[in-house]
Amino acid sequence: MKKVVEVAGLQKSYGGRGFKAVALKGIDLCINEKDFIAVMGPSGSGKTTLLNILSTIDKASQGTVLIDGMDVSRISNKDLSKLRRDKIGFIFQEYNLLDTMTLQDNIALPLSLNGVSGRICLEQTEELAKMFGLTAHLKKYPYQLSGGQKQRGAICRALITNPQIIFADEPTGALDSASGRELLECMQDVNENRGATILMVTHDPFCASYAKDVFFLSDGSIKCKISRGSSRKEFYDRIIGVETSMGGDFLCE
Repeated sequence: MKKVVEVAGLQKSYGGRGFKAVALKGIDLCINEKDFIAVMGPSGSGKTTLLNILSTIDKASQGTVLIDGMDVSRISNKDLSKLRRDKIGFIFQEYNLLDTMTLQDNIALPLSLNGVSGRICLEQTEELAKMFGLTAHLKKYPYQLSGGQKQRGAICRALITNPQIIFADEPTGALDSASGRELLECMQDVNENRGATILMVTHDPFCASYAKDVFFLSDGSIKCKISRGSSRKEFYDRIIGVETSMGGDFLCE
């Protein structure tokens, strides 16, 4: 199995000599191709910090992060920008669609920035829109779309460059329960049928139950990992059980 992300001895601290807060304490993690991983933990556990470092938004204090075999701390800013553009997809809680562009142009934007021809941009955009039930909405602007439609559009935008990995930060946080379930089913579908590799941070056990594996963080360390069997309901119950045993407040950081 191909390794997409390799993390070794990852540490992150903030502050100086007078005051130092340690957010991550020696994280080791391997994400393989076609994995769908959820990261959970109480508020302040370090899960958002971990996501930010793995997605190259932030830098580690110590340790290494390899993405597709490249050490992100040792490559130039130019190569880092190229890695983000070509190998990483992002799904944010607040969609981050551009209000002045149609949904079609928002989805196609990563390809357009890469100099891909208009014809190919349109073909790939229409293919993804069909898969996510957005064909009738491509000419609409974000303000004309529901939250669920905007978030499905954000998934299309994340997928259009065929990235090595997709990072999702509380992807259902701004959605109602029906739209959230629909989005999670879409994410599960692209993982199982398109082979997308996904790492998702969430505080919601229902959301996490759609992943294949769940890692639990507490006080900056990985405390345990559980894997899904054939039943998502049984997996959900096990996630709740781990939450209960860990205690703490599993809310957004």
